[in-house]
Amino acid sequence: LDDSDQVRFDRLRFVEIKHGRISQLAFLGQITTRAGYHLSGNIDGNGDTFDSFPNGFAAIGGPDSIPSAGTGQIIFFVGLLELFVMKDSANGAEPGDFVGDFRNGAL
Repeated sequence: LDDSDQVRFDRLRFVEIKHGRISQLAFLGQITTRAGYHLSGNIDGNGDTFDSFPNGFAAIGGPDSIPSAGTGQIIFFVGLLELFVMKDSANGAEPGDFVGDFRNGAL
């Protein structure tokens, strides 16, 4: 980043923090399901419950994994979140204006 400008540096910092927060959520999800906490009810119309699928990577690639249509829905939903919800200027706020964030002097 020796020849980079402040705008590029700020963008890289934002992306790093965003990915760090997503990683923290993924870690908490992993810990929660491995501890045995699952959503109640059925995950599909066939009557499969949330706890009937394995934890971790086995849930998307093992013999008892979520069907490929379900995995596709998860990937599609994450893509929609990335494109339309988790933006630098979410909910009509000015770019970089997040309550409690380092960019507005709260931290």
